[in-house]
Parts: sequence; structure tokens; C-alpha cells
Amino acid sequence: MTKLLIRLFLRDPENGNLPLARERYGKLAGWVGVTTNLVLFFIKLLTGLVFHSIAIMADAFNNLTDSASSLVTLFGFHLSAKPADAEHPYGHARIEYIAGMVVSFLVVMVGFQLAQTSVGKIMDPHPTEFGTALLIALIASVLLKVWQSLFYRRISRTIDSTALLASSQDSRNDALSTAAVLVGLVISYFTGWQLDGWLGLGVAVFILVAGFRLVMETANPLLGLAPSKEMVDDIYRRILSYPGIIGLHDLNIHNYGPDRCFASVHCEMCADHNIVESHEIIDRIERDFLTDGNIHLVIHLDPVVTGDERANRLKVYVEESLRAISDEITMHDFQAVWKPEGSRVIFDIVVPYRFSWSDERLEEYLSEKIKSQEPHCEPIITVDHDDSPPARER
Repeated sequence: MTKLLIRLFLRDPENGNLPLARERYGKLAGWVGVTTNLVLFFIKLLTGLVFHSIAIMADAFNNLTDSASSLVTLFGFHLSAKPADAEHPYGHARIEYIAGMVVSFLVVMVGFQLAQTSVGKIMDPHPTEFGTALLIALIASVLLKVWQSLFYRRISRTIDSTALLASSQDSRNDALSTAAVLVGLVISYFTGWQLDGWLGLGVAVFILVAGFRLVMETANPLLGLAPSKEMVDDIYRRILSYPGIIGLHDLNIHNYGPDRCFASVHCEMCADHNIVESHEIIDRIERDFLTDGNIHLVIHLDPVVTGDERANRLKVYVEESLRAISDEITMHDFQAVWKPEGSRVIFDIVVPYRFSWSDERLEEYLSEKIKSQEPHCEPIITVDHDDSPPARER
């Protein structure tokens, strides 16, 4: 069924990473969600009214909210596909994240409403009628919700969409909650226990927990989620594969949407190398990343003096001193300026956020180590904090 819908409504469905195909996938998912959830709403509302079940009617309005969520998703994909403009130079792709956040809040709202209604039913219970039509309606609802969850999950993986992943999890929760209502009604029918309100409350708690989890998951990209280790490792590996690159550091990655990635990095190259050739290599790396990975990469070139033996010995000593306290601290941009009136050694270190030492203690420790080797040398140390993989040298 999913493959048939994709073939019928999408052109060139295999190109899911292209912005136009992404918009089409999102709109297809939105329209499917609106249609199926409206059908479920009317089926469950009629069933709940006929059989006097507050749990089924609450579940019906849950589906009506899901239909509204699908409309949010639909408009979210439409707006996120808008090109960059003067007010939004990085595009509008983050609107998709906002759509996912709205869906998450709607899930939480439904949970609160269902809990309130269920508590009322517990305080004033009424018997729920049972029949074949009710059984068929609920089983059909569970099956449709399971298919809907799988449908959303497949498309979310195809286009890497957090909004559709939230919709997939919401549909899964709906299938479980409807199944719980069904089981409870069967138990009530055979035992006479009035479980309708308690089942509704249990479903409400389940929906609330899932809703708050979705809020956190959809908020992360908006707050600025750290890139995956796999992505960082791949960027390091690719850049270090180019000729002339000695090392790299200060990699920063900014996500302005699923297909809008901007990054900056410092690349170390030999100071004796021809500046024009070095610049050509940097330009080539930037072009290749934009062409092959759609990453807008900006590189700052750091010239490194490699022929100063005195500086090289001091650098090795400082690196060994750092390794003596932690393997996770890295150093870059090491420069030594030797002058009769006063020498200086300048470098940056990158410390993990979880490192226990204060910056002042670390600077004092390194200054003492440097002065033990070069008493008349002034250390100028910059401490940065980052949990990204360390810069590596070839």
C-alpha cells in the first residue's frame, strides 16, 4: 500500500534527498494523515455515541487532533521548501522542526483532555454497551493506525524528517491506546467491571509520557543539537585525505534544516608551502563538500612552521604533559617566537566540558611545564571547550 501511494503521487521517488522530492514526500504524508485520521474520527465518534463509551469518544477526538497535526505537517513541509530570502538567508527548512514541535504539543494536549474526561468517568461510571460493530470498528482502527505508523516511519527515514518521525510515534501510541480500550471493553463485557474510565486514564498517562518525550526530541534540533560522531569523523577523514593538510581543528557545524548544513573548520598547512597552491587546495575542499555532501564549508587556513627544531621539541614536551593528565585534551596552533628581549609560545588547547580541572589550574600547570624547559619564555594559552572528536594529524 505504501509503495503504491508513493508511485501514484510522487515523481522520481528515489530522489528523496532532493528538496523538491522532500516537499512532495512531506505533502503526501500530510494528506494521508488528514484523510485517514478524519475517517477514524467519524468511525470512533459514531461508535462511542452508539455504545456510550467515553474512552472511544475520547479516542475519536484524539484522531481529530491527529488530523490537525497532519495539516500542520502539510503546511510545515510547504513553508520549509521556500527558498532563502533577505530576512532568512539560510532558508526556511527549520519550519519543519517547528511543525514537529507543534505536533508534540498537540499530543500532550490530547493527553491532558483525555485524563480529565477519564477521571470524570471514574467518579461517575456508566455501563458501556458491547456489540459486534464496536469490535469491528476498534480492530479496524488499530490496524489502520499500525499501517499509518509504518507509513510515516518509512517516509521519515527516506527524507530524514523529525516531524514525520514524531507522527509515526504518535500513530503507534494511538494504536496501543485503542488496543487497550478494546481489551478493557472485552473484560468489562465478560466480568461486569466498569473499566472504561480507568482504561481512559491509563491511555492518557501513556499519551502524556510519549508526548513529553516527543517535545524533547523535536526541541533538540531547534536548540542546536551536536552533530553525530559519524558525521564529524567523516568530515575529518575526508579533509585529511587532501594533499598538504597537516591537521585540523575548531570544527563547527550548524544545522538550518534537514538539507541546510553549514560548517567551518581550521586547516593546518605548512607555512613554507606556496600560498596560492594552499589556497587552491582549500577552495577545492570547499567545492567538493558542497557538491558531494551539500555542506556549505568555510575553511580558515592556519600556517604551521615545521622547520623550527627548538619549537618542535617544546611542542612534543607540552603534548606529553597534556597526555599525562588526560588523553582527551588536544592542542593546536602551536607557535614559538624567539626574541632576545623575551620569547613567547602561543597555542590553543581543547578541553572536554566534563574535564574536572578549571581553566586557571590547567593554564598554571602548562605554564610551569613550559618554564621548566624555557625559563625566559612567556606562555600564551587559550582554552576552548568541546566534546567533538580531537583533531588528528597525518
